[in-house]
Amino acid sequence: MSKKQADSLRIITIVAMMFLYAMISFVTNLAAPVGKIWGASFDDPAQAERMGMLGNLFNFLAYLIMGIPAGNILAKHGYKKTALAAIFLGFVGICIQWLSGVFDSFFVYLGGALVCGFCVCMLNTVVNPMLNLLGGGGNRGNQLNLVGGTINSLSGALTPMLVGAIIGESLAGKEIDDVNIVLYIAMCVFALIYLIIRVTPIAEPAGAGQQVTYERSPWAFRHLTLGVIAIFFYVGVEVGIPATLISYLTPKLGFAAAGLIAGRYWVLMLVGRFVGSAIGGKVSSRVMVSVVASIAIALMVAAMLIGDSIMAKTIIKGQVMAVPMASTLLVLCGLCTSVMWGCIFNMATEGLGKYTAKASGIFMMMVVGGGIVPYIQSAVAAHNCLLSYIVPVIGVAYILFYALLGSKNVNKDIKVDE
Repeated sequence: MSKKQADSLRIITIVAMMFLYAMISFVTNLAAPVGKIWGASFDDPAQAERMGMLGNLFNFLAYLIMGIPAGNILAKHGYKKTALAAIFLGFVGICIQWLSGVFDSFFVYLGGALVCGFCVCMLNTVVNPMLNLLGGGGNRGNQLNLVGGTINSLSGALTPMLVGAIIGESLAGKEIDDVNIVLYIAMCVFALIYLIIRVTPIAEPAGAGQQVTYERSPWAFRHLTLGVIAIFFYVGVEVGIPATLISYLTPKLGFAAAGLIAGRYWVLMLVGRFVGSAIGGKVSSRVMVSVVASIAIALMVAAMLIGDSIMAKTIIKGQVMAVPMASTLLVLCGLCTSVMWGCIFNMATEGLGKYTAKASGIFMMMVVGGGIVPYIQSAVAAHNCLLSYIVPVIGVAYILFYALLGSKNVNKDIKVDE
């Protein structure tokens, strides 16, 4: 293959991975607002809050079940077949969620959320190591993951806004059928992406799909072990901040306005990832995470301290509305969480060589934190929404520790060559 052909194949593969990155956030961010529609059917407010987050919990529970199998599938069958299987599962999962409205069954909806979780787990297993590989690892690999993260954030920002615009100001009397148009769009997009990936010649890394001998477990690498704990907390923080923000603002502004403000969190994640991708080749992952984690802790603590005592004016749907300054501080956390995913993955898998595919599966397993941490936060939020942000503060504090100390590779003596 000529250099020109190799470069063209590389570009095509990168574009395909960007499409998959967008689908990850679309499916993930669909779980919280749709779950709140189901939760609104319960009379008790505390129960409604908890039940509303169950769909999100099941979506992320899939990572715990599918994380290691996804890594094994990737190692055995390569990137393209794993991606196609994931997209098919996503289509099936959305269909099941649609059927939950037909049968008026909350449990059918939870089944659909679980299958969708299998989908995004497998997609993450493919996308992250592939972009890291295409970027050449190190800062450049992290930079390419941040570019993908920018696309991911754009899709993530539009999802709650779209659901909020369709549902309107109040959840009262709303049913899953009211967001069928979103589910139809998701089905069509999955079908289209499947066809695109099917005909796209994706470059597989050397040795993909071949039997590889592993002398030891990926858990032998200390920085990976601590990294999967960091990603457990990170995904919980990333999901919990905007999801609880909707619960905090809905009684004050209505569901649609709350969804639009929460959507700004994802817009800022997009901005942060765009900036991060621009400087990612020059600034190390450790420095980047250390700085943003410190700022995120300060923002959340400040939000909890000022509460509703300070109000700020903002424009929502063409109208000037007064919102708590605390919500603005929490939205700004999107700038901080924006770069954490790619940086943590980059630090956790640096220098793993042939262990990267299996490590990616283990890494994905701990994304279950995106369901567990917000669920714990929702239990506190049922009594005090702002006080519940102590949960993500603890999570970000661990991430700061990982960036400063835990991410150092102390196992460089382990042979990682093919």
